[in-house]
Amino acid sequence: MHRACGQSTRKALRVTAVDAWERYAENAQPRRAVNAAGAMTWFNWTQYPDHGPNESVLGDVRGRNVLELGSGSGANLAHLATLGAYCTGVDLAPTREAAARQRWGHQSYLTFVTADVVDYLTNTLASFDIVYSVFGAVWFIDPVILLPLVRKRINSGGALVFSHLPAAEQETHSNRMIKKWNYPAEEWVELLLNEGFNATTEIIPAPAADQPGTLLVRARAVTFEPTLSTARRMSPDAMTA
Repeated sequence: MHRACGQSTRKALRVTAVDAWERYAENAQPRRAVNAAGAMTWFNWTQYPDHGPNESVLGDVRGRNVLELGSGSGANLAHLATLGAYCTGVDLAPTREAAARQRWGHQSYLTFVTADVVDYLTNTLASFDIVYSVFGAVWFIDPVILLPLVRKRINSGGALVFSHLPAAEQETHSNRMIKKWNYPAEEWVELLLNEGFNATTEIIPAPAADQPGTLLVRARAVTFEPTLSTARRMSPDAMTA
């Protein structure tokens, strides 16, 4: 009897990933109506307002199909839509989609989806020129699972760009409910190379010396061009010779 009650209690206390992100959303502050420059939409890669590079990191987005992994309230993606990008945002928390639609639903070329990112990338038939994540899903999903799915959905030559906190020297993973893959820059480069991306990294310094910076990773999907020797190995005639 006591054992059954204990099992029921543990099940009741078990928190799903959706629950965890909904709790985070409850405490999330809405983006300001305008930034320091007076703009109504803008792009920010770092955890600090009005700091760091802008959307130019992504290159020219006009006419491009853009996917944000972990789109939250949609502010960054909405800015790209104003620049002429065809934008899709995916987030696990239903209330984040609702908030994004309420704030930005009037804009054209902007779609928000509630879904697990892995499920979305597995099931969608869409392809994208640009995939990005700002302290989002790339930080919270095992890259061994995520990166091959992104590579399948991104066009050759397309960009994958993401940011998160720099890795702590004493810790690679977080053991909290929402797990982080807090890899150092060189490890991200190796992981991306293994999945068909060339990558560069930088640490964006914080506004103040006693604050953590931001790791920014820029990757480009490599177009595979077989050499003559590779083509011979792949040729059916070569295989039967």
